[in-house]
Amino acid sequence: MGETQFDRKFGAGWLRELPAAPGVYLFKDQRGEVLYAGKAKDVRRRLQGYRRATRRKAHRKMRALVREASALEVRVLASEREALLLENELIRTLRPPYNVDGAFSFLYPAIGIGRRGHQAILAFTTSPDDWRELGLCWHGSFRSRRRARDAFDALVGLLAFLAHPEPRSRLPRVPRPRGSRLVAFRRLDAELFERIGRLLAGESPAAVEELSLRLVEKASARHEAERVESDLRRVAAFYRSDLERLRSALSAAGRSGSFVPQGERDALFLSHRG
Repeated sequence: MGETQFDRKFGAGWLRELPAAPGVYLFKDQRGEVLYAGKAKDVRRRLQGYRRATRRKAHRKMRALVREASALEVRVLASEREALLLENELIRTLRPPYNVDGAFSFLYPAIGIGRRGHQAILAFTTSPDDWRELGLCWHGSFRSRRRARDAFDALVGLLAFLAHPEPRSRLPRVPRPRGSRLVAFRRLDAELFERIGRLLAGESPAAVEELSLRLVEKASARHEAERVESDLRRVAAFYRSDLERLRSALSAAGRSGSFVPQGERDALFLSHRG
């Protein structure tokens, strides 16, 4: 194999000096700013992938990093767990552009719930501190943004059959972080809302059955039975895959509640797995 752009920039044979061990690697620009932070169980093998990147679409990001980076730093660590935790911390604090392209894609989201006057409020965001003034009870953070957003949207869609969604003009005036969603309902039954809170806290999935029973009585929901059933399944699945597991991990760590900050989330679950 001829000399590659990777070899020209970072030195031919440089990879051979690396151990086949867990580690974190940092691509940096000319000013020493981190463009991308990654981790690997075998850091030498992972970086060989960058060296051998082809023109395939799947390798586009690898090629772009090698092209734009001026330096590559590797930190060899004792375990894959240490590598994961360090990668998480570096991304959270440094916000490298290739990790957080799209601003909110890396950060773990949380779901908030609470009441404000006559409004029942539900919130989805990666920046719960921006909405502190709403006094919501937060649940999360969740590792899968897709699952959390799908379940949130499903829950909001189901509640729209049972209460009156507020227009945007009547929502609390708060900052709107990118990728967030804030909704409010009027005339949402207090008992049902309390059960939804217990569902989001990972305490009980009874709200799913309660929603199902109430929706059967709504002609508008019966007319969209297929979508309603799909949304109910998505909420129930999220309870099993994320909400219940988060509560279990917090309990095992001796922590109360159902919220863990983004920067502590991975460490919590790694400890929970032993």
